[in-house]
Amino acid sequence: MRLGTSSPLGHSTAREWADNQIKLGCKAVVFPLDCNAPKEKIDEYKNAADEAGLMIAEVGIWRNAMSLDPDEEKANTDYCIRQLKLADCLGARCAVNVAGAMGPRWDGHYKENFSDKTWKKIVDKTREIIDAAEITNTYFSLEPMPWMFPTGPEEYLCLIEDVARERFAVHLDPINMINSADRYFNIESFLDKCIDMLGGKIRSCHIKDVHLKEEYTFQLEECAPGRGEFPLLYYMKKIDELDKDMPIILEHLSTDEDYIKYMKYLQSL
Repeated sequence: MRLGTSSPLGHSTAREWADNQIKLGCKAVVFPLDCNAPKEKIDEYKNAADEAGLMIAEVGIWRNAMSLDPDEEKANTDYCIRQLKLADCLGARCAVNVAGAMGPRWDGHYKENFSDKTWKKIVDKTREIIDAAEITNTYFSLEPMPWMFPTGPEEYLCLIEDVARERFAVHLDPINMINSADRYFNIESFLDKCIDMLGGKIRSCHIKDVHLKEEYTFQLEECAPGRGEFPLLYYMKKIDELDKDMPIILEHLSTDEDYIKYMKYLQSL
């Protein structure tokens, strides 16, 4: 596997960015620019990554292409397409987004997130984005979430079948799918199921941790690696067995110092 972080770390040039990633021990990166950056600058960062031997694991999207506001939906869908085209030009493993929320918060939890109408809209929107981008070197993927499709490997497999596009693949974030007592207390078997059902379609992975709080009711909180109970070593071994070049990206930390600290922790495991 190839460890990386979602942080570009503080830097002033593309070369310094790549050098900092290598010094940290990264072998994969999240591309730090988006499609609105000048082409010359995009080329600088791509060349720096290539020269350093860094795999470009992901191009992030992080926009609600399912927005209930028509103008916002159109703008966000256009951004999805352009980001996917950027990923294709870069030869990234994937471009990744969430399916989208049926409410004001772009990644929020709403009852309508789980309606049949929303499922159909996700399928149609995914096809629209992939077809418009006309990609050949990358894949479009949706990060699973606790409160929007897909919340588990069964739903992801159904989504792949319904979308029916060769360039639709899996982004694996098993921590996001720990949304019940059963999954929390049986994480290893749940991970086995994820790998068995989705393994051949996984393009990139995220890593962090999850902690069950003692307060009522059932409360799970995301946390830094080693601050929770997720079997991180088991997870990394499963991914390494699946694909020696699979990127695993550390995410959702607040500072460069935290990324350096917890990257070293993962490396120690």
